[in-house]
Amino acid sequence: MRVSTRIGGGVLSMCFLVLISACSTTQKTTQSLRTPTEQLLHSEAITRSLNQGVQTHLLIPQGAKITVNATGLSPDSPFVGDIVSGWLGNQGYLLESPENATYRVNVVVNSLGTEFDETFFGIPPISSALIPIATPELAFYKSQNQVGYSNFYLDIFEQSSGKLVHTTPRYLAETFYNDYTIFLLFNYSKTDLVDPPKSRSLSRIVE
Repeated sequence: MRVSTRIGGGVLSMCFLVLISACSTTQKTTQSLRTPTEQLLHSEAITRSLNQGVQTHLLIPQGAKITVNATGLSPDSPFVGDIVSGWLGNQGYLLESPENATYRVNVVVNSLGTEFDETFFGIPPISSALIPIATPELAFYKSQNQVGYSNFYLDIFEQSSGKLVHTTPRYLAETFYNDYTIFLLFNYSKTDLVDPPKSRSLSRIVE
């Protein structure tokens, strides 16, 4: 009887240690190739910063001929330049080659990317060569949160002289997409993306 009690107590202790070790919170930048959700977080953050950010007069005539360049540490800086070019076209400016443009708009990308953090409480996947039993992840609570962020500004130069005409305030915006798992089976998501993937029960928050 005492041996059984000790064995039972040892098993309970091991389970308790597993549960304690499985409570974790991590934060990191996404390292994988971009999923459709990550691409939407990027693109909508850029568009939102232009449409909802601080709008100021660019101090160049409406209908002026412009050429657009984009620079930044992110390899996606040219993508920001393409979105800004379309936005400037909608504002009434004419996109031209550098030879024919009156003004050059430099899009300076300070930051563009996603951040990822995860909170997990449960039992992680167990696989061991000593024990011929493998168990899947058992999540009593799990949240995976992604935030898309964009931060850039425009430098506008007179093309013929190279004179700086105007520097805009920074265009800033964030987007988010969060996944939740509760009691192993219940999954749902929250996001402020306009058209997110709908693989799970989804709650969309409109700002």
